Order: sequence, then C-alpha cells, then structure tokens
Amino acid sequence: MSHTTDSSNDYGVEVFEPPLDIDAATILESLQQGELTIQGLMPWSSNYTFLGAIVCKGLKFSVIYKPCRGERPLWDFEHGTLCQRELASYLLSQALGGWPAIPPTVLRDGPHGCGSLQQFIITDYDTHYFTLQNDPRYQKQLQRLAIFDYLVNNADRKGGHCLLGRNHTIWAIDHGLTFHTDYKLRTVIWEHARQKIPPDIYQDLLAFKQNFSPASEIHRDLETLLAPQEIEQFCRRLDKLLKSGRFPEPYGRRDYPYPPI
Repeated sequence: MSHTTDSSNDYGVEVFEPPLDIDAATILESLQQGELTIQGLMPWSSNYTFLGAIVCKGLKFSVIYKPCRGERPLWDFEHGTLCQRELASYLLSQALGGWPAIPPTVLRDGPHGCGSLQQFIITDYDTHYFTLQNDPRYQKQLQRLAIFDYLVNNADRKGGHCLLGRNHTIWAIDHGLTFHTDYKLRTVIWEHARQKIPPDIYQDLLAFKQNFSPASEIHRDLETLLAPQEIEQFCRRLDKLLKSGRFPEPYGRRDYPYPPI
C-alpha cells in the first residue's frame, strides 16, 4: 500500500512516503494514533532528531520525530518549546489555505517523550532553494514561503529547508525557531524584497485577517502553543504586511542564516 523509495545510501534504512491518493486527514490520524518505531538519528541536526516509521491500519510511512527533551538549550527561545513552534507553523500554513506546503505535523508522546512528529519527505538532497530559485515553475511557492517566514518570524530559513517533493511541490521544513517576540528573521529568500505582494497572496492574507479572532480555531490552537505576546507580535507582522502590500526587506544585520544550506 505504501509508496516506497530505498534511500539506504543516505540513512541506512528504507524510507517510505504515503501514496499520493491518501488525504492529509488520514496522515494526521496515523501520526497521532499509529505505532511509532525509531530507526536512528538524523545526521547534521543541532537537536536530537530521529528518523522513524509509523504503521497505522495498513499504512506505513517514514517520519521525523523531534522530542522536546532533545532540544539544545538556547538563550533566546524557551527550552522545550521548539516542537510546539513546529506545530504552530503547520497549523498556520493550513489556516492560510495550505501554503506554504509543510508536511503534516502533530505533537504526541514517543519513545523519548513528547515531541513533534512530521511526515518525512523523500527528496534529492542535491536539490534545494539555490537550485530552484530561478525556475519559473517554483516562483509562486517561493513567494508564499518568503511571506510566511516573515509572518512566523523564522530565524533559520536555510536553502536546505526547501525540499522538492512529488508533483513539483516545495516542502518547507524546520520551523522550531519561529514566533519569537523580537525580530529574528533570517532567510535566504530575499529576491522579492520591496516588491508588491501578488494579489492572490494578498487576498489570502486579508481573508485570514478577517477570520482571525479569539473565537477562531486557529487562534485557539495558537494559544495552546505560543505565549500571548508571541501571538500579539504575529498579529502586528500580519498588519504590517497588509498595510505595506510589499515583501519585507533586509534590515542589514544578520539577515541570512549560517550556513546558508
């Protein structure tokens, strides 16, 4: 039943994706209720990030598990909250109409405690933002990602966090360093700076603003994951985008992550 790709050269295990005809609700249910097994640590991660597999009702696919107890302490982000920010970013992307494409993500208990659990995306790791940025097929997705990163105040949008998946979808990953109250935006996506936001993206932002209230589902979800001041600053960034109608521009200090990929 599962879509299967052998990436043993990269991970030492076979990795799986769900079939294309499996809907997001089924994937989310599997992430929450399925049997989780750990297959090993992901290389080059600053925090403890595990590759695992979910099996649920005959469906099997690979996942990324980030337990909060494995987060490296940071001076500027409260310890144990990065996994919550991963989920907040996913839920916001869904509330915006499904952009940018962030793999289905949940919070749940696992072998190393509570953490974020996200569908694993199979990709060619020689393909990333810097190999995609000039391809006209991906401009709309990258524009939306640039706007989203400003909204969530993403402090670490590296080129390697843009994964090209099936059906020419660019998947955005690694959203633990988001939603800080201080300006933290560090990204490699600056080529649209000061340009007008395309009308369809602007209308999505406006529709979100009109529906975002303390009674809305997304507001209630964010309240369980973020501090009140973080939601307040998010609203200010949204208002600023709507008022200017333009992509954000670099401040001229620490605007790019390191390393860029």
